Amino acid sequence: MAEITAQQDPGQTTAYQGVLPGTEGLGQLRETFLPKRVGTVRITALLLMGTVSLILPPLGAYFLWLAAQTPNLSRKQAARRLHLFEHGLAEVGKNGEVCAFRWDSMTVLQEITERYANGVYVGTTYVYTLHREDGTTLKVTGFYDQPERWGPALQQEITRAQLPGPLAMMGQGETLTYGNLSVNAGGVATAKESLTWPEIEKVEISQGVLVLRKAGKKPPWARMPVKKIPNLFLFLALVDRLRHGGPHQNI
Repeated sequence: MAEITAQQDPGQTTAYQGVLPGTEGLGQLRETFLPKRVGTVRITALLLMGTVSLILPPLGAYFLWLAAQTPNLSRKQAARRLHLFEHGLAEVGKNGEVCAFRWDSMTVLQEITERYANGVYVGTTYVYTLHREDGTTLKVTGFYDQPERWGPALQQEITRAQLPGPLAMMGQGETLTYGNLSVNAGGVATAKESLTWPEIEKVEISQGVLVLRKAGKKPPWARMPVKKIPNLFLFLALVDRLRHGGPHQNI
C-alpha cells in the first residue's frame, strides 16, 4: 500500500496517516488536493434562495440540497481527497472508497471550458475523465482545488510514463489513432488525406481545438476538439518528436 506520510504543500492536508488501502504499487505520495470550498456569497445565495423558494417546495428543496452538497456543509464531501503519487493517482470518495489509476496504463480526456455571461467571464469548468484498462472510469473536476495545477500534473505524468511505448511502436512501422487523426513515423492522416511531417508547418491549440496547419496554406489543414484527444499531452509530445526528430530520437 502507498504510504501517506508527507505533504509537498503545508496547505494541503490529508485525513490519512500511514497507508491508504487500494493504492498498492503507486509509490510515495507527492501531493494531495482538497475539495474547493464554495465562496461565502454563493453559499449564502443558495441558502437564501432555498428559504425564499419554500413557497414552491420543489424549487426551494433543490437550492437547499445544492447548498447541503457543498464541502462547506457536507462532512462527506469535505472528506474527499485527490492524491497524486509517484506512479499514479487515487481519489478518495465521499464514503471513503478509493479509486486508483496508474500513470503507465491510464487514459484521460480533458475538457476545460471558459464560461461567460453577457460577454463577462464568470469562471472555468474543468472535467478530466479517467479510463482504466479494466473499464473503470472516473470524472475528476474542479470540485478539487487548484485544477490548474493537478490537471497539467497528471497529463505530464502520463506522458513521462507512456511516451516510450508509442515511439517504439512507430519505430516498428505501426500507426496509432487519436480521435479522427492517424499518426505514424511518416506523417499524419485524416479520413480524406495525409501529410508528411515536414509538410506540417504548425500545431496549435486555440479555443479548445487542436489545429494543424499545412505549410503555405492559410486555412487549417485539420481541426479536432481537444476533448476528443486521449492523453492530450502525450499526443502533443509524440507529434513534436515526430516532426523534429523521428521516433528513434533519444527520449
